[in-house]
Amino acid sequence: MQIGFLRKSNRTTSSFQVILLGFLGLILLGALILTLPLCSRDRSWTPFGDTLFTAVSASCVTGLVVRDTATHWSLLGQLVILILIQIGGLGVITVALTFFRLSGRRISLAQRNMMQQSISAPQVGGIVRRTGFILTGSLCFELGGALLLLPVFARDFGFWKGLWYSVFHSISAFCNAGFDLMGVREKFSSLTSYADNAWVNCVIMALITVGGIGFLVWEDLRQNGLRFRRYRLQTKLVLVTSAVLVLGPALTNFLLEYRELPLRERLLASLFQSVTTRTAGFNTTDLTKLSEPGILQMIFLMLAGGSPGSTAGGMKTTTVAVLFLAGMTVFRRRDDVECFRRRIGQDVIRNAGTILFLYLALFSLGSAVLCRVEKLPLLSCLFETGSAVGTVGLSLGITPHLHMPSKLVLMALMFLGRVGALTLVYALLPGGKNPPGRKPQETVTVG
Repeated sequence: MQIGFLRKSNRTTSSFQVILLGFLGLILLGALILTLPLCSRDRSWTPFGDTLFTAVSASCVTGLVVRDTATHWSLLGQLVILILIQIGGLGVITVALTFFRLSGRRISLAQRNMMQQSISAPQVGGIVRRTGFILTGSLCFELGGALLLLPVFARDFGFWKGLWYSVFHSISAFCNAGFDLMGVREKFSSLTSYADNAWVNCVIMALITVGGIGFLVWEDLRQNGLRFRRYRLQTKLVLVTSAVLVLGPALTNFLLEYRELPLRERLLASLFQSVTTRTAGFNTTDLTKLSEPGILQMIFLMLAGGSPGSTAGGMKTTTVAVLFLAGMTVFRRRDDVECFRRRIGQDVIRNAGTILFLYLALFSLGSAVLCRVEKLPLLSCLFETGSAVGTVGLSLGITPHLHMPSKLVLMALMFLGRVGALTLVYALLPGGKNPPGRKPQETVTVG
């Protein structure tokens, strides 16, 4: 049904609208299934409001929850959540058209264009081959992560339960979702029971990083190995910006936070929270014990997010890099924004500025609504909304206790953060043609 819809709708519906409708359909279907008694442990009907929130969070690979994943949902419910995470991480269009291709049918140019928009590819050419590479690579990384986690989880939970935990957490980490099954030890505890386990920490961090750097970066690394000079400009920006956004906050965390922990655990916690904060949503320490500057730093990292064409959300590392380079260009009083001996086009800079404006507007408005409705401290509301719009999933513990209006705000932010604010704008507003002439230019003073 979904594949047929995609095939027929391309004549009257834009790629952005199909992406939007695809995610909405996935969320609604997941929410309806999760309401069934078979999906809960006590075999009771789960309220639609809670299942809708869970489906949005899973499909948008966020990780914010109102019901503990391990203790409320049955094995079937957890499996449904995992499927939503997998489809949401790879992209609804990518998965749907892959099944369409496996059925033996030819993929049209319009469908290839939808695939290009779904994975943020630079061009339509080679998109089918690139999509196959993405699916194969994703499965290999997720399988590898599950095998690496299996010895620890099998030891702690038994082989079969440990196998399920390994698969679930590997997919959740690779898709930057942040859902976990550790509520069997303590509800909403995430990975705090493994704060001192370097093996689990490193495997989860590796999966988060690989899933968050972007599918196009994988392809560049595969083709050019470690020869940095041959990488595309986007790959260079992603790698450099990601390294700065991981190592800088990790150093800050180590110097200013977690002082009560032993040196080894302090190092692990500092690095893990720096990696996971940008979109993954796992935590190994109690976030409520962080200082206010530490929480503020995490909010900035959550808004920055991962990289384009990845399983991560947020404004994206390339957006942050382009805005920084544009600022440096102004400071140096130069005309062109340049990096690695390449010039960045004005359209890219305009898009980056627009994305920043949209995210800050959504983030600020959502925080104001939560603060007003729930009568909570503004910083806590900023953290929760930053986590939602950045599709991160970290929480200071207030999400399960929110009223429905606030949950609706977070659901809207999670959805917009995953599909992209620009995608929503392009889907809802008709594209206009540039006028044949240009208006006279006049100077406006800013700053």
